[in-house]
Amino acid sequence: MIDTGLDYVLKRGVAETIVEPELRKLLESGKVLNLKQGFDPSAPDIHLGHVVGLRKLRQLQDLGHRVTLIVGDWTARIGDPSAQSATRPMLSLQQVEANAQTYLQQFFKVVDKDKTEVRWQSEWYNKFTLEEVIKLTSRFTIAQLLAREDFSKRYNSGNPISLTEMLYPLLQAYDSVAIHADVEFGGTDQKFNCLLGRELQQIMGQNPQQVFLVPLLVGTDGSQKMSKSLGNQIGVDEPPAEMCGKVMSIPDFLIIDYFELVTDVPEERIAEFREQLKNHSVNPINIKKELAHEIVKQFYGKQAADEAEANFAKVFQRREVPEEIPEYVFAAKYIGDGLYQLDIAPKLVEGELVKSKSELKRLLAQEAIELDGNKVSSSIVNVHRGSILKIGKRCFVKIAIR
Repeated sequence: MIDTGLDYVLKRGVAETIVEPELRKLLESGKVLNLKQGFDPSAPDIHLGHVVGLRKLRQLQDLGHRVTLIVGDWTARIGDPSAQSATRPMLSLQQVEANAQTYLQQFFKVVDKDKTEVRWQSEWYNKFTLEEVIKLTSRFTIAQLLAREDFSKRYNSGNPISLTEMLYPLLQAYDSVAIHADVEFGGTDQKFNCLLGRELQQIMGQNPQQVFLVPLLVGTDGSQKMSKSLGNQIGVDEPPAEMCGKVMSIPDFLIIDYFELVTDVPEERIAEFREQLKNHSVNPINIKKELAHEIVKQFYGKQAADEAEANFAKVFQRREVPEEIPEYVFAAKYIGDGLYQLDIAPKLVEGELVKSKSELKRLLAQEAIELDGNKVSSSIVNVHRGSILKIGKRCFVKIAIR
């Protein structure tokens, strides 16, 4: 991570800071600030959408501040709607712990582990009595909680909101009290919860935390925020070639946003890209190649980024087959002349190469599946040992026969 100044940290890739003059004064005071970052371990993987905020944490760590990462093992078992239209299922403690371990491994790909303290909510909530819960709920009104946009929408549309969900923002707010947070970080969809923490700190006699909000990164579909559940994510733990291919697939209008939010490319260079795209003086794919290279390099180094770029050119621009292809064993019936007949559907679904048989059917109808370079329209195919199956734009499978 490159060294950055305070103006850069507070302006680039930032949606809003509350209250900016106070935050700036704190950052210039020489005090080592306690930067709060909470995460909901309802899913194990981190994607580039998370990285937007994590990069800000790292930049401030490089300026001498410390991060307190709160593992939301309690709130994950309640379920934060976070603008969802329905309640989330509660998770078991085992699921939460497994997700948290994976998350932490990926979290420290961006954030400095030596300048981070990991805390679990259960440290304080395991000791909570019913009396303390009631005291916490007495600090706020139902009207205040219904001011949260997603709660309001669900209430007005008649969709259910459980009392446990209502507790979520209160518990997140109390986290700030428990660790004496100076600054809380989150996406713009967390503004209400962060401000509630600021208010609760003041009620309980602490200095109110500053709130640092970052934009929500739009996913590869170009329409909704990046989310694994929507299938539009670019995971930080994905192989370099896959990461590169996904970046290359984003719509052109997102190129500048990605440069600003998840790279260290200088502002002057980004301004050049913006002008070139506006004037149509360059093929967007050339700028996107630089973007993909920067992102892969951030997680895997320059050599891996060079190899991923070369692989993309080979497979997608020259339409050649990659050198390394995973092999899957299929059950098949020999039909003569070195040919085998098999159904690709069970193995592709089992291996999560497609989400379901219905998705496979859709891909076949769209002619998005090829066998040895030829488009196929049925899941029943005739193959040779070692035939190459291509699913969509980036997934290749070598067929082995049992």
